[in-house]
Amino acid sequence: MSSPSQPLSEVEHTKARSNLLRGTLNESLANPLTGGLATSDTQLLKFHGSYQQDDRELREERRQQKLEPDYSFMIRTRLPGGVCTPAQWLALDALAREHANGTLRLTTRQAFQLHGVLKEDLQPTLARIHQTLLDTIAACGDVNRNVMCNPNPVDSQVHAEVYQWAVRLSEHLLPRTRAYHEIWLGEEKVAGGEEEPIYGATYLPRKFKTAIAVPPLNDVDVFAHDLGFIAILEAGRLAGFNVTVGGGMGATHGDAATHPRLADVIGFIPPEQLLAVAEQVVTVQRDFGDRSNRKHARLKYTLEDRGVPWFTAELERRLGFRLEPARPFRFDHNGDRFGWTEGHDGTWHLTLQLDSGRVADVPGASRLTGMREVARIHRGDLRLTANQNVIIAGVAPEDRPAIEALVTAHGLDDFRRASPLRRDALACVALPTCGLAMAEAERYLPRIVPLLEERLRAHGLEGIPLHLRITGCPNGCARPYVAEIALVGKAPGRYNLLLGGDRRGQRLNRLYRENIDEPAIIAALDPLFAAYARDRTPQEAFGDFVVRAGLLKSAI
Repeated sequence: MSSPSQPLSEVEHTKARSNLLRGTLNESLANPLTGGLATSDTQLLKFHGSYQQDDRELREERRQQKLEPDYSFMIRTRLPGGVCTPAQWLALDALAREHANGTLRLTTRQAFQLHGVLKEDLQPTLARIHQTLLDTIAACGDVNRNVMCNPNPVDSQVHAEVYQWAVRLSEHLLPRTRAYHEIWLGEEKVAGGEEEPIYGATYLPRKFKTAIAVPPLNDVDVFAHDLGFIAILEAGRLAGFNVTVGGGMGATHGDAATHPRLADVIGFIPPEQLLAVAEQVVTVQRDFGDRSNRKHARLKYTLEDRGVPWFTAELERRLGFRLEPARPFRFDHNGDRFGWTEGHDGTWHLTLQLDSGRVADVPGASRLTGMREVARIHRGDLRLTANQNVIIAGVAPEDRPAIEALVTAHGLDDFRRASPLRRDALACVALPTCGLAMAEAERYLPRIVPLLEERLRAHGLEGIPLHLRITGCPNGCARPYVAEIALVGKAPGRYNLLLGGDRRGQRLNRLYRENIDEPAIIAALDPLFAAYARDRTPQEAFGDFVVRAGLLKSAI
């Protein structure tokens, strides 16, 4: 909580003046003299699921021409657990081609993003998204964002039960303001009082992320989130959830007070207590989070400042009951399972790999068209994974040949030829549209992966699983700090190299080399690959090896 001597950040004042997220958005949208919004409205727009961006590669040219930046908008959906219908996929595909840049992007939070939407197309695009029974409410902003959930439709009915809890949790923690419906859907303002019973008038001090994992898969990286629930299965049924709090990936270069943190497990609850626990975790952060310094405003810093025992006691005081002791669990890995797998109900599920989550038609692979054709005939659902991939789920046995034919015809079967390194790699969007990016990420991934594959082949390691994650800045959108190898952008063409995360998402990596270019990245990794090939134990992962062998002691 900010002390009286610490001034509130400007964003806090913007929220307080916003009339529950309305601000002057209607006026900004109607202003014909600019392609952008008023500064305060760009902050409020995030709560509605959109970011104002511009093409940074055109900034200087446009400045010299005395033109404003080339503004456009990114729209992000709220999609609990990443599950959508074929009809919803088709609607978003149409919007991407009509109002955006002709591509869909699947995020590391199991949501869709549309890029390149112009201001005059914002309202009709959001209205059409709503018509599909989707929305973008709280996909961004200082609220609980898209609730992630293990997308696995394969193993048991318990997975479907857990997914329903993710949907209920997402709905429970939505803002209650009608601003979204008034501004984007044309609904009339309702007379009478309006309040936010969970968030209050100024919402949370910073963004808040929630995930639900079902062991043995930690594909949502549950420990990287402010709030997490680990499903505990006993005798084939859902006994409840272990509760985790205080994870977060964001950091700031050169600011030692900011850093990634893994969440703590604080106890166990039966399923019926999940919504109450989540709500009160949010209210504790609402009341005690730092509203002066946004770099210190995430729940992880509240826990570090006050201590996990204090937080747990305050949470239990608000709940009126104590959490039970945490129950045993085990994670095997945090990746996806590619190819066809048969579910417990006899249907089949096909996981496809999509580089950086980008669904686009490119030479040799018409992936956007291919997924459109799949959605037109598919009778199940589609599931976005936390690793930027998609599952064609619930395929009847008799429909498999037709789905397989489309996947092959449109180059969507890359996972069958790709190395494990490429299949598991993640990258954020970064340049040219992200305003925080310091270096390339999505556009750099296709270059760095072949270079690393060549060095792995040289040491006889081409078939090993190896998690690589790249971000254009230290904010951690691709969860780089739990990767075995991470490149975190520092400047154009330069990255911090971090090593030593594990394949279960339960250990942070460490800085190994700072501010290095591509030749230095390869030069740093090559001898480590050689040592790994020579000295590893059977089944030992690369991240585990560099820790066990003490190779991180030479980090600089």
